[in-house]
Amino acid sequence: MDQITKFHERIALEGIKLVIPEAQRTLAFATLSENVFPTTRTEAWKYTRTARIANAHFSIQPSNEIRSIENYKIEGLTGSVLVFVNGFYSETLSEIIPETGIQISPLSQVSPEWIAENSTKNIAVEGEIFHAINTYYATDGVAISISKNVVVNQTIQVIHLTTGSNNIASTRNIIHAHENSQAHITFSYYGEHSSQNFTNAISEIHLEQNAKLLIDKIQSEDESDFQISTEQVIQERDSTFTLTTSTFSGSIVRNNVNVHVIGENAETNLFGTYLLNGKQVVDNHTTVDHKVAHCISNELYKGVLDDASTGVFNGKVYVRQDAQKINAFQSNANVLLSDNASMNSKPELEIYADDVKCSHGSTTGQIDEEAIFYLKARGISEKSAKSLLLHGFIGDVLDKFTSEAVKEKVTTLVNNKLGVTKD
Repeated sequence: MDQITKFHERIALEGIKLVIPEAQRTLAFATLSENVFPTTRTEAWKYTRTARIANAHFSIQPSNEIRSIENYKIEGLTGSVLVFVNGFYSETLSEIIPETGIQISPLSQVSPEWIAENSTKNIAVEGEIFHAINTYYATDGVAISISKNVVVNQTIQVIHLTTGSNNIASTRNIIHAHENSQAHITFSYYGEHSSQNFTNAISEIHLEQNAKLLIDKIQSEDESDFQISTEQVIQERDSTFTLTTSTFSGSIVRNNVNVHVIGENAETNLFGTYLLNGKQVVDNHTTVDHKVAHCISNELYKGVLDDASTGVFNGKVYVRQDAQKINAFQSNANVLLSDNASMNSKPELEIYADDVKCSHGSTTGQIDEEAIFYLKARGISEKSAKSLLLHGFIGDVLDKFTSEAVKEKVTTLVNNKLGVTKD
């Protein structure tokens, strides 16, 4: 019996409502039947082993064990809060605040026709096992539609929680920002009494002409949990898309960000930071495909790796033949705190146009011992000195947060991870 068949048989669907229309689920099932989980021989997964996910025994299990979300909400933000527990919408923990010009709903409460019209158009399932798993097993997610010329006043918080053990939470988010609209959305992933759960999330995002969408993502699930997270983005003319990702915990975390720029004068900003220890694996794979001229893309990812952790950054920028006057910049920098930590960095440019400004760079090194000595000489403990230097190292990524409330939340998580203390 093959690996995929065993994976299917271990997941019971009796009594579970799934949200993706049957036609797409049938295609996904066919894909799952014909393919296998990626291995280290698969180039895109060379440094990230998925066997622990493929061989695990997962179930789809709703839970009402979560009583409060106070530890997970971002203080200082006002607006709707949508909470999903093990992939299921929790109405008791959520609050949707109506606002003119924006429709916010759990995906399970919109029509199958709307989902069929707005979903799966740009998510390839052929040969993409985790896309197919999400499409086949998705239990819920958010549906957000921002009307033309609307600037959304509230910040929408989407909180995904896992609890219990060996559960799979597959969520599909669909976000459509119409012409001249603006919005700010946060996605947060946490575990509470969670063990070896698997979150598989896909966000399909479409920005029409001159739309501006800002997304902040926090990943802090249990250190034994797995997460595959995909943002599939289409940008039309004059649009601006900004995604800032902060990863703090998880056994295996894979972030796939795929941006297709199909309109001129668009701007794409991808920022990320990851702080790893133990045997954690965090794999950031980004693709920005410039199909037309006069566009800008910026990528800045920074990581701190300790113990026997593993980091991966693979950022790829395509500049197509007709995409002249492109400015594309990529930078990945890392600090290794242990001889057993490893970083695999591969920024890539694939350019078919001749009038462009593109650059990429990668650095990996150790903490500056002279700086540590300097701080210790001024009465700061070695632990605090290291924490302060590392905080400063990732500070330019933290400065990318335009919301002070989000920045404060992430900074607190950074301080907790780095053990920043007052001497």
